[in-house]
Amino acid sequence: MKAVVFTLGCKVNECESESLIAGLKERGIEVSDKLEKADLYIVNTCAVTAEAEKKSRQAASRIKKLNPAAKVIFTGCAAEKNYKAFANKSSAYLITGVFNKTAILDALDKSGVMIAEKSTEYEELPAPLSLKTRAFIKVQDGCNSFCTYCIIPHLRGRSRSRAPEKVRQEIDGLHASEAIITGINLSDYRYGEIGLAGLIKALKGVSARIRLGSLEARVIDDELLTALSQLDDFAPHFHLSLQSGSNAVLKKMNRKYTREEFIEKVALIRKYFPLAGITTDIIAGFPTETEEDFAETLSIIKEVKFSDIHPFVFSPRQGTPAYKMPDLAPEIKKERLNRLLAEKARIKAEFAALMKGKCADFLPEEIKDGYTEGYSENYLRLYIEGEIPVGKIVKVRIGESFKDGAKAEIID
Repeated sequence: MKAVVFTLGCKVNECESESLIAGLKERGIEVSDKLEKADLYIVNTCAVTAEAEKKSRQAASRIKKLNPAAKVIFTGCAAEKNYKAFANKSSAYLITGVFNKTAILDALDKSGVMIAEKSTEYEELPAPLSLKTRAFIKVQDGCNSFCTYCIIPHLRGRSRSRAPEKVRQEIDGLHASEAIITGINLSDYRYGEIGLAGLIKALKGVSARIRLGSLEARVIDDELLTALSQLDDFAPHFHLSLQSGSNAVLKKMNRKYTREEFIEKVALIRKYFPLAGITTDIIAGFPTETEEDFAETLSIIKEVKFSDIHPFVFSPRQGTPAYKMPDLAPEIKKERLNRLLAEKARIKAEFAALMKGKCADFLPEEIKDGYTEGYSENYLRLYIEGEIPVGKIVKVRIGESFKDGAKAEIID
């Protein structure tokens, strides 16, 4: 029997899918994470945007072309949000949601709807089996922030976190060179009296390089940065979610920080890690966003000097406060997205130029078109001519800008 675990959406979904892959392999099932012909498909869906939801539903049609007789299990956020959109696809399908994912492994032969009740306890899944060179380590689930545009807290439930000793145990059992600490809202991590800084302190001495997933600006302080600086091997890359550079828009988003506070947090990071890569998410065309508001977003991009940005247009999510706000015209959102994409290209080139001539720790991830590709510790995409073994960190010197990053050469 062959199974495919196909993942849409965030890094937490990827991590949960890798746990399912491990559970399937323990049962003697051949598993792939690519959408190819198989007997069983588990689709881990996403609902963060309308487009993500649409792609989750469309997976059914893609699978039908590969094997019309296959058993299909839909799980994750989109299935939790609207199970009927998947239940009417076929009587041979099983639909589960966000909670109690381990039950999937004992229900491979079942069909119908199996949506578990929401839980306030962190669910331990089988130790993930990563099919990539970097391993995602899930330490937190749920969210307490309730940004006005986001449906995820309504689907994932309240924040709940994993015991530090469990996290360390999983990392120590890895064969990957890098462990990415992730969660639905990593900044909400709290296990008893232990916050995110305490978790990082508990990871001192682990064998893998540690990288953090997306963070909120509010969690950046001297305690956390000191703990990170004392790790044996930390990748100084901070993905700080901004969403808008306008205080008026941030307030409507319920983001709980100001433009000025965000800039202060970036300055504090650079005090500890001068060459840190600082990346962010930005929403183009949030409801009521004026041209003046958008100009403030463009100006903070220049002031902060991000190393990369991930822009996307506002997507109304039914059930959120922003869904009832007056939406902007699609052409306005698209035009602002295009301007952000132009900024993205500019700042990536600037960051590559800044790093030229410097040494970096490079993790090779794939070989493509005559180059070995991967990322530096501060998340600059690097390209080395020829083929070198993937998965093992090597020391390189960064050269000229190339494609979406820079060329590099091995120096030891």
